[in-house]
Amino acid sequence: MENSRVALITGATSGLGRAAARALAERGLHVLVHGRDSERAQAVAGQIQAAGGSVDTYLADLSSLEQTRALAKRVSSDHAAIHLLINNAGLGPGRPPYRKRILSADGHELRFAVNYLAPALLARRLVASLKNGEPARIVNVASAGQAPISFADLRMDHHYTGTRAYYRSKFAVVAFTFDLAAELADNAITVNCLHPASLMNTHMVRQAWVPPMSSIATGVRAVMNLAVEPTGGAVTGRYFDGLREARAHGAAYDPAIQSNLRAVTNEILEPFL
Repeated sequence: MENSRVALITGATSGLGRAAARALAERGLHVLVHGRDSERAQAVAGQIQAAGGSVDTYLADLSSLEQTRALAKRVSSDHAAIHLLINNAGLGPGRPPYRKRILSADGHELRFAVNYLAPALLARRLVASLKNGEPARIVNVASAGQAPISFADLRMDHHYTGTRAYYRSKFAVVAFTFDLAAELADNAITVNCLHPASLMNTHMVRQAWVPPMSSIATGVRAVMNLAVEPTGGAVTGRYFDGLREARAHGAAYDPAIQSNLRAVTNEILEPFL
């Protein structure tokens, strides 16, 4: 088995991430399994190893920018070249009635911190390793649920709901994807994002008390389409709904919004870069 290609996937200890990690290993990639819990991470690694795959585990709480920075540092120290980064870890809207706002240890709205700031920091910190691994890919797991963020109220001190926070965080991921793809256009690194499937049978969906509509296997096929299939290497700066290229929220394409998002993100992340 060829294990020279290295893939980091966040949130790989449950749901879509766990299934995608196994699928990547089956395709011969050396998989870096990220999770928060050592026991769960080792369980996934054991499953991959039992099937003949190659795997390492990395622990970090992505609600902490310091832990996210440390994760990127450990990965880049262990692997000079990274060929694939899948930013999959995320928080859903939470439990109904979705009114409980939580701030991260760094003082950011929690869904914005985990779903957007952590992926942005990981991508920034790992760009050098991805360049060493060219051709390389970044795949950001987004959502069909997207809503423009308020730059005047990033913490959502006003009019908070978990659903609105989730939609805003995923909008930020999409806009960031388009902006980063343009920035890396002269490199052999593609940057794409996707809505893998609607309401997969995951903890995130069950926690929201919503009946699942799609299987995890459906989402895995969509992720793999951008991660290892020719599609993901042929296009960059695109949004996919499942296996099909689609149109994201119109505001995510606005250069002014992308510029504003880049400015506030750089200000937040600067101490960790």
